[in-house]
Amino acid sequence: FHECVNVSCGPAEHRHMLTGAHTVCDIHCNKCLRVVGWQYEHAEDESQRYKEGKFVLERCKVTREGVDVTQSTHPAESDEAEDEEVN
Repeated sequence: FHECVNVSCGPAEHRHMLTGAHTVCDIHCNKCLRVVGWQYEHAEDESQRYKEGKFVLERCKVTREGVDVTQSTHPAESDEAEDEEVN
């Protein structure tokens, strides 16, 4: 994602990932304080620089009580609107 709201970034750290070496920071949910993904700060490989500044949310960590909050509930974007409101 280009933008991510209701999260805070942790300290930057160097990690070796499947696509090469990157400097990333974990992003934490502002409500529950759990790590929900990471943000790319810097890519060593020039071909991976398009990732810099972008966010990755881990689907398995962005759920609440078994409800996937990454799915849209807007009627124009999905066939069925869910009854439960996600805050």
